[in-house]
Amino acid sequence: MTNPLNIRVAIVGAGPAGIYAGNILANSVREAGGTVAIDLFDSLPAPYGLIRYGVAPDHPRIKGIVTSLHEMLDAGSIRFLGNVEAGRDIAIDELQERYDAVILATGAIRDAALDIPGIDLPGSYGAADFVAWFDGHPDVPVEWPLDAAEVAVIGNGNVALDVARVLAKHAVDLRSTEVPDNVLAGLEASAVTDVHVFGRRGPLEVKFTPIELRELGEVPDVDIVLADEDFAELELAAGSSNQLKVILRTFQAWRSRPATGASRRLHLHFWHAPVAVLGDERVEAVRFERTAVDAEGVVRGTGELRDIPVQAVYRAVGYYGTPVVGAPFDTARGVIPNVEGRIVDGAAPVAGLYATGWIKRGPVGLIGHTKSDAMETVAHLVADATTGLLPAPALAGDLVELLEQREVAYTTWDGWLALDAHERRLGESHRHTRERVKVVPRDEQVDISRAASLALS
Repeated sequence: MTNPLNIRVAIVGAGPAGIYAGNILANSVREAGGTVAIDLFDSLPAPYGLIRYGVAPDHPRIKGIVTSLHEMLDAGSIRFLGNVEAGRDIAIDELQERYDAVILATGAIRDAALDIPGIDLPGSYGAADFVAWFDGHPDVPVEWPLDAAEVAVIGNGNVALDVARVLAKHAVDLRSTEVPDNVLAGLEASAVTDVHVFGRRGPLEVKFTPIELRELGEVPDVDIVLADEDFAELELAAGSSNQLKVILRTFQAWRSRPATGASRRLHLHFWHAPVAVLGDERVEAVRFERTAVDAEGVVRGTGELRDIPVQAVYRAVGYYGTPVVGAPFDTARGVIPNVEGRIVDGAAPVAGLYATGWIKRGPVGLIGHTKSDAMETVAHLVADATTGLLPAPALAGDLVELLEQREVAYTTWDGWLALDAHERRLGESHRHTRERVKVVPRDEQVDISRAASLALS
């Protein structure tokens, strides 16, 4: 290429990872005196990824991140092209033919496996699927079975608490959020009375944050139930973090709080490792082995088995990366193999192909980690561009022309602004004032978005 810093880059995935990467790339190239054209693709008609479809609707604090992401896309340095799936509508090698570099930021949207007998019985669900349902994901059925009175949630992370909190909450307490109407209807008919959350470690080894934990105790008409045996001889180690101290104080406060006779109960169980899901034709119970810490500080099974009657079970033991057709994939780790963001096939780097976010490092860390992660990947991309290591595009022309030839109903940023405004108007007109009412069907999202784009063209 005649000017290493006059480049075109495609980013696949319009969640925080992809948007941060695009924004950092635009600023980095600009500061270096170059120019960059960035196209941001997503398989969904709307941007923001898990911020729109993976965060509980009663978390406005986290949803506030959307404001920052909106500003980055609204600045005009990044072109958003939604409803375009890499591997279906456009191949990775077709992107490589038309761009100097491609960044994969497809994230992790599937549930990690829990390999125990009975986990596939009817009544057993992945937490990610349930989260996608109550967030109005267009590719999830609009109805969800909530006919179980007693429910188990396996996991001790923030997603487990989100699932447990939404299951335990009354629908009336979610009416002010952006939860879709079909979800409200499903929650209003819910038969849930008891939600049991299980972790294989103790109360001081939980993975959720103090804020997430405290929110459980603020749910109306829900009693928190803790077992004294889970807190026997529990002491903070010297030098424990303030976060851990807050978590322990929260637990201790709940232990001393009398039951109120609430219509629903949320039980937190510790030192329980799942062994099997029991049932003939559907879930009837979960078998756990009681655990304890041995002399070396390792959590091990004690041999004591307990069967907890439930009629549904949700596994919330983590996410698994989404493979991208045409890119290498590490099935053991659920990531695209890479070295600091440079994708490798075997030991050899794939020139011009990069990864960022959860598909790069696995589904761990918070939003702040995603930003620093994108900085690392983009730094290598810019370095490769500066030193002439990026392969020159074999084809010229705008990729949109190819999408139109294939009759792909792609959406744009202007289309998202129209869909966003439409959802907000639905919220304003609702009998219960709401920030927005999400449009769930994909076709309806696409029609609203494309109608606005055509009107502006």
